[in-house]
Amino acid sequence: MQKIPCVVLGATGLVGQVFVWMLSHHPIFEPQILIASDRKSGEKYSDVVDWILPFPIPDNSKNTIIKKLDIEYLTKLGVRLIFSALPSKLAKTVESQLRSKGFWVFSNTSAMRYDSDVPILIPEINPCSLKLIEKQGFPKKGFVVTNANCTTTGLALALAPLIDTEIIKIMAATYQSVSGAGRPGLSSVDIMGNVIPYINGEEQKVVNELKKILKIDAQIFPTCVRVPILFGHLEVVWVEFNKPIEKQIILEKWENFKVNGLLSELQSIPENPISYESNEYFPQPKMSFLGSPEGMQVFIGRLNVVQNLASFVLVVNNLIRGSAGGSIANAELFLKSYESEIWTKL
Repeated sequence: MQKIPCVVLGATGLVGQVFVWMLSHHPIFEPQILIASDRKSGEKYSDVVDWILPFPIPDNSKNTIIKKLDIEYLTKLGVRLIFSALPSKLAKTVESQLRSKGFWVFSNTSAMRYDSDVPILIPEINPCSLKLIEKQGFPKKGFVVTNANCTTTGLALALAPLIDTEIIKIMAATYQSVSGAGRPGLSSVDIMGNVIPYINGEEQKVVNELKKILKIDAQIFPTCVRVPILFGHLEVVWVEFNKPIEKQIILEKWENFKVNGLLSELQSIPENPISYESNEYFPQPKMSFLGSPEGMQVFIGRLNVVQNLASFVLVVNNLIRGSAGGSIANAELFLKSYESEIWTKL
């Protein structure tokens, strides 16, 4: 199959590194252009990236020369597909410009998530939201598709199988790794041996995004905390239903939450997005790179149910499932959903 050339914006940042790693062995997408700040332009990727992932830099990306962002150059090159790991302040302008020039932008940033015609897409939950790109003008025009915030992604996947039993309240305490703060992120003086009980803007993102993705009207009360671990977000969740529910029912809903049809053809989506383990020491953030594909499953444990109240613990890989991997899965869904329109433009 012909591979689709793509561009990675912010390729040397933490999320950018995951894009580079995942795309380096992807069967459909080929990272043709890696873009970073102007000061890194003209340098080899391996010479300027502060690689932090727990696996090596892909051989086929080490010698790739970093380019600076030049929309006119990308237009002339003919590449259409963009993966964005830009900082949100920059993304608001750049992603809008790219869309206006006809590019297909799959963004990890929050800059345009709350625009009414921009989907916050999680393929297993709300694949029909992809149709919002038509309101942006596709196929004649470009579009932006966003994935959810990393914390929201894990929580949304855990809750999605349960929403047919009416949820009236959700409370969550999240213990989020320092990689979620990006680079340079927090100083070691601030975080080592410490816990920071506030992450700017994070809690409101969880509220807004859960409501948009799950289309629920439940009360949502998140408390987001930064902890001194490198990868993986752990979340302790309490859910109140409108009527009593049995523990076995919840377990069966998670077990039966499997992809089928078009979603089963997506390379980056696990057959069962949720993995539950009864071991009381499960899950832990150090497990976040497990699963198949690596890092794309949400791990859940410690389910307790009393009448209409349930609590559980989940772990989501904030850089893979909650960031770059989510955007890549969204692009795969786009490819399958609009195959005829895509190939005529490539």
